[in-house]
Amino acid sequence: MHLNHFSGQTSDIDMDSVARTIANDVYEQLRHDIISCRMPPGSKINIQALVQKYEVSLGAVREALSKLSAEGLVDARAQRGYTVSDVSPEDLAELTDARVRIEQECLKLAIEKGGLEWETDIVAALHRLSHTPYTMPDDPAVLDQRWVKAHREFHRALVSACGNRWLLRIRGQLYDQSERYRQLSVPLARAERDVAQEHRNIADAVIARDVARACAAIASHMWTTTQIVTTGLT
Repeated sequence: MHLNHFSGQTSDIDMDSVARTIANDVYEQLRHDIISCRMPPGSKINIQALVQKYEVSLGAVREALSKLSAEGLVDARAQRGYTVSDVSPEDLAELTDARVRIEQECLKLAIEKGGLEWETDIVAALHRLSHTPYTMPDDPAVLDQRWVKAHREFHRALVSACGNRWLLRIRGQLYDQSERYRQLSVPLARAERDVAQEHRNIADAVIARDVARACAAIASHMWTTTQIVTTGLT
């Protein structure tokens, strides 16, 4: 990242804005690498290597790591630097319990408030997800990032009519935390899993406005992933 195109007359306010933008870009890239497990759980973070990789200041990297630490994706320890937050069956169980509770509440509100456009968005998102490759063609143990994006959009569509911004914000944070475990579930799976059918079951129940069935389907979907990862980690 270079700032050569800024003249000497650039104001302090402009430079502050540029610095914030650079730090945010570093944050977004690191966040993506952590959530996708490109930076493995528990791995030590070499700050100087990141400074060289992104061609940014030490301050930009530290600011990005501070934000990630606040989100629980990075651990900061005195005299030991930064590490990618580790994963564990205990953490996953608590995370899934929280996700299920929040997701079910969002679904209930969406089913109550959602209209035809909401239903159409769900059907479109499910269609896109169903026709996107689940894993990489050359490595069936790695999720295809196109599927990851389509999966996020499908689950977002399900609750988009919720209407409560705070619930949706919390839901989004929990979703991101669970993404690392979802990435790990693929290579750890010991049996075939019909993820596509799980998604159809959820969508059918939601569009049918069957709250009890929708809540049961979303809970089963999330706890299945949890069971796969827990079995693989123990």
